[in-house]
Amino acid sequence: MTISNVKIIDSDKEIYADVTIKNKQITEIKEVQPKSNHKSTKIIIPSLIDLNVRIKDNLLNGKTMDGVAKDACSGGVFEIALSPESTPPIDNEIALEFIQSHNNSLDGAKFHSIINSTRSDKELSNIAILLKRGAVAVFMSTKTDNILATKIAQYVKMYDVTLFCRAEDKSLSQDGVMNEGKTSSKLGLPGISAIGELLHVSRMIEIARYYKIRVLFQAITSPKSIQLITKAKKEGVEVSCEVSIHHILCSDEMCENFNTTAKIYPPLQSLQDMQTMQKMLQNGEIDMLTTLHHPSSAVNKEVAFTDASYGCEAIGHAMPLYYTKLIRANLISFKDLIKLCVTNPAKMINQTTKQITTGSTNFILLDTQKTVTVNNKNSLYNLQTLHGKINVCS
Repeated sequence: MTISNVKIIDSDKEIYADVTIKNKQITEIKEVQPKSNHKSTKIIIPSLIDLNVRIKDNLLNGKTMDGVAKDACSGGVFEIALSPESTPPIDNEIALEFIQSHNNSLDGAKFHSIINSTRSDKELSNIAILLKRGAVAVFMSTKTDNILATKIAQYVKMYDVTLFCRAEDKSLSQDGVMNEGKTSSKLGLPGISAIGELLHVSRMIEIARYYKIRVLFQAITSPKSIQLITKAKKEGVEVSCEVSIHHILCSDEMCENFNTTAKIYPPLQSLQDMQTMQKMLQNGEIDMLTTLHHPSSAVNKEVAFTDASYGCEAIGHAMPLYYTKLIRANLISFKDLIKLCVTNPAKMINQTTKQITTGSTNFILLDTQKTVTVNNKNSLYNLQTLHGKINVCS
């Protein structure tokens, strides 16, 4: 298949070319001059990376891994990192080997293994052994006490990997089910205060500063937290900020009428915070995006709000969602998206950034003229029409 006058965009270039694709691989790129007054509707960019993905009902098995891998590819995400907080958790050699062996027979996105730094009994997992056996990063919730946190930081420094961190406070969030604010009061639901995230972002910035380690703050929800991270980066601390697409596009008002699809963790914030996050995205204060994909069975969602599982589905329409809601809305450019969803995530797992060249297989062919309709009641964007359809390359 040869596509004429397609636009190629990656972190290094933005060119027009005639591109030949065979067996899902680019076999020839012939650069051309764009036709006069021509605006290409077909665009090739590197495939996306998502570092904050969960499997269905958090159950780690072959079926759930196959499901999320196929969904990810359909959304243009070819590489994913699973949350290690699964059942069983990814905190031992057996779970790690299962993921690695499953990768070899997988028809879908590639899994990168992030390990949980602690076991269920709150003791350290065998971090050194797991990193030596192919894990690419270490995950820690700030519910972990300071003694363990400093030990984890020492391992991260020793093996030069990134510490994936979720900033949360157990004492401030244990009874809450959504953001603490006007909407939670209106619905009579217990709230989760944003101050918990803010406190622990401050704490982990100082740990990163002291031990000189890389910390990725996952799924940050508070603009104040982003301000702290931005300030720390200017001071030379190696910290990065990941935000979910939902916290940029949706507010906690979506929880009205006890809509359990909007019950996600960390919770959606106020409309004002959402609008501030959009400005911060435009200003380059956000380093990475995630779909925060977390599928749940109907039996765990179609119940009372307080009893419903957290999570929604988005990875299956990731690229059309990013293109429609961010690029077409003039919040960011394609170059920005590549930085947010390819270049920066790759750095967090010590991967090299892939460029679009002859021989490339990790790429997306996007037809911006075509639309797709989301047909998934577990998506916050169900029944919405999105621009940008991913073409399957033969």
